[in-house]
Amino acid sequence: MSYNIDLSGRVALITGASSGLGAQFARTLSAAGAAVVLASRRVEKLKELRAQIDGEGGDAHVLELDVTDQASIKSAVAHAETEVGSIDILINNSGVSTTQRLQDVTEEDFDFIFDTNIKGAFFVAQEVGKRMLARSQGSAPGSFTGGRIINVASAAGLRVLPKIGVYAMSKAAMIQMTRAMALEWGKFGINVNAICPGYIDTEINHRHWQTEAGQRLVQMLPRKRVGQPQDLDALLVMLCSDQSHFINGAVISADDGFGI
Repeated sequence: MSYNIDLSGRVALITGASSGLGAQFARTLSAAGAAVVLASRRVEKLKELRAQIDGEGGDAHVLELDVTDQASIKSAVAHAETEVGSIDILINNSGVSTTQRLQDVTEEDFDFIFDTNIKGAFFVAQEVGKRMLARSQGSAPGSFTGGRIINVASAAGLRVLPKIGVYAMSKAAMIQMTRAMALEWGKFGINVNAICPGYIDTEINHRHWQTEAGQRLVQMLPRKRVGQPQDLDALLVMLCSDQSHFINGAVISADDGFGI
């Protein structure tokens, strides 16, 4: 017996899609049948990913988006729905961090992290959410009533880690944001959940795992390994599907047991 989740006919907007988890999320949802809208400031990287997805038979679209700019958010979401169709799935993935002790954090560091990880994530979800609400209430057209919003938080939002305290604070706020949205929007068929990844090997941090400091960290992990972006595939697709209709406001750790 086999089990298949088909996202054909759905439109998924993925923020922070130019690299790392965002790029993997886009490839995964495309493979499941969704049309994917790739959003980021790095348009050239998005075009490379679009070519890759299109070459594999997928349907990908590029969208320039700066989540720290309200006008950019409104324009990008409107453009996506005009060009591709109503957004059924939002993967709220844009995120940044700095590495320093709390006593060394400047106001600029703090704003850099919170403007993207919380303010930006909130207003992207709000802009998409308002359109999902309108469709659910019958005041806007759409093939799918309701929606799926997946906020990409972090294991650091559940277990604070040294030298990334402000990042951890921002991801803890994202977890509460997820619950608040789930509470208010769930009755309209909009399911909002959060994924909290642990340490994942991406192109941004790949070299670190080969260093002495990186290897020391690996040895502290429960199974002495870091994850791969594709380790989140099954969880992501399930949360985007109709089969997740009973999962709302969940905060799901995908950290190989790091938070235990």
